[in-house]
Amino acid sequence: MSKLTVMRKTIEQLKFLKESEDKVEFKKGEGGNIAYNGGGRSEPKDRRRCILGYVTALCNEGGGSLVIGIHDNFPHKVIGTKQCEGAIGKLESDIYNDTGIRTDVYELFDETNNRVLVIDVVARPLGRVFKFEDIALMRVGEELKPMSDEVYLKIIQEQEPDFSQQICEGLSIDDLDQSAIDIMKDKYATKQKNPGFRSLSSEQVLSDLDLMKSGNLTNAALILLAKESVIKERLPQAAIMHEYRTNESQIHFDKRIKFQQPFFVMIEKLWDLINLRNGSIPVREGIFNTFEIPLFNEEVIREALNNAIAHRDYKRQSETIIKQYPLEMIITSMGGFPHGVSLVNLLTVPSTPRNRLLADVLSKTGLVERSGQGVDRIFLNTLSEGKPDPDYSKSDAFTVTLSLSAEIEDKAFALFIKTVQDSLSDENKLSVFEIVTLNKIRKGVDKSELDKLIVEKLKERVLIESIGKTKGQTYILSKDYYEFADKKVEYSKLTDWDANQAFSIIQMYLEKHHKAKMGDFVKLFEGHITRRKIKYFIAKMDEAKLLNSTGTGSGTYYFLSDDYRERRIIIDKAMKIGFEELKKRGEIN
Repeated sequence: MSKLTVMRKTIEQLKFLKESEDKVEFKKGEGGNIAYNGGGRSEPKDRRRCILGYVTALCNEGGGSLVIGIHDNFPHKVIGTKQCEGAIGKLESDIYNDTGIRTDVYELFDETNNRVLVIDVVARPLGRVFKFEDIALMRVGEELKPMSDEVYLKIIQEQEPDFSQQICEGLSIDDLDQSAIDIMKDKYATKQKNPGFRSLSSEQVLSDLDLMKSGNLTNAALILLAKESVIKERLPQAAIMHEYRTNESQIHFDKRIKFQQPFFVMIEKLWDLINLRNGSIPVREGIFNTFEIPLFNEEVIREALNNAIAHRDYKRQSETIIKQYPLEMIITSMGGFPHGVSLVNLLTVPSTPRNRLLADVLSKTGLVERSGQGVDRIFLNTLSEGKPDPDYSKSDAFTVTLSLSAEIEDKAFALFIKTVQDSLSDENKLSVFEIVTLNKIRKGVDKSELDKLIVEKLKERVLIESIGKTKGQTYILSKDYYEFADKKVEYSKLTDWDANQAFSIIQMYLEKHHKAKMGDFVKLFEGHITRRKIKYFIAKMDEAKLLNSTGTGSGTYYFLSDDYRERRIIIDKAMKIGFEELKKRGEIN
């Protein structure tokens, strides 16, 4: 959880603030303390008069401060408090976990060492209302009351103005970086196949792209094209901070660089820095052909950075932060998801950029494929490389956080997708939704979580197949995937499956269900492998200690052995070079 960057107040400043005008709530409390979440009070109006209640109301009012340990009579007198003494970090964390509201909690001391606790509360995002115990709260005099219908409707109907389209007062063409303008001209000319665009005057180019209106430059022009010194002065929060750490548990960064150039210049410098520590993982396709999967895909990183500047809330003061680790990258920008977008519908709801003009310029100049399509490209490329899903789960109402893992969790899936895509024409290549569905099937998700129309398309393409009877039917990837997974030579019939291929499916089934009887395996392979052959396979897997069993007869349960992954690797090697050779090397007894 990133810290707020609001200027902290002093005790002398607090003494002369007024509650309604300055959005401050003073509480001396009983014995200097107030309840955190309503305590044991039964009446709703009494329960609300607690830390969480006041934080919620202040956030709904556009932000403010809850001050504990100062009398509310004006001018205010310091009384002191022991509220959350020695635990202000926990208090800040608890408030965020319980409300989703970001706060900055700190303590102050007067000349006689009386302690005051201050909780600075961030303003709510446009169109968003926060609730305490399912009630939207507002302050009315000394009371915390349910928000009136009029105020509630006014808030949820708020429309977020396009900051990038607004005029940046006093910004002139002399404040712009000519090299950034030249880059923009060149990229537009290339993208639009219009070489004559390069010879146009700066004024004409700015006007054509709506970056200048009636002689006045917009905030988009400031962010994309202004000189570094001008951005520092006028919009310092437009900076992007890059931090590198050698491991994920490390708190302090090894190196930190602040980028504050115009974005058309900055994006190349940022990628060059990220790419300095980039690497690749070889994936073999056949005996001689190997292709490389980069740890950090350039298109994914560029799309993530483009999204960060096009969607961020420039009214909030924090910079965009990139935390790079050897095998992970975390990008955090201010402003939650745009209206109507959530973790659930991230891929299915068309994205409306918070800064549409800025996003349109990026689209017209080829920095992004199409405005609002960036998340699709991030998922498509990441999953196609056999990596974990892009993770937006740490996002909230105030920030969007994207975590990208460089680890390849399934090389066979990467090879499977690459082989399929290489065989298709551009207009017929797999969509992001088809790849997401294939990835879900690979993981063994319940079929109720799959889109039926996409499943039918994948079946028509012969990329998946169904197994089991109608009631217990599920889906698996085509035989090509398991061929890649087991590094087997090509075979023609599903009934030719050997023990290794069968184990790939059994492994996924047991990883999900933990144990199974022979009858479960028979249903799993129904229509593909005979019961007799399944029993033979299970016996061989048990013998190789890939599986363990408990019980007898029809009551026998099978489960994965503790070291099945290591044993699987040894068996794969043995099938290639022979058990005797492995014995000579000392790899098996």
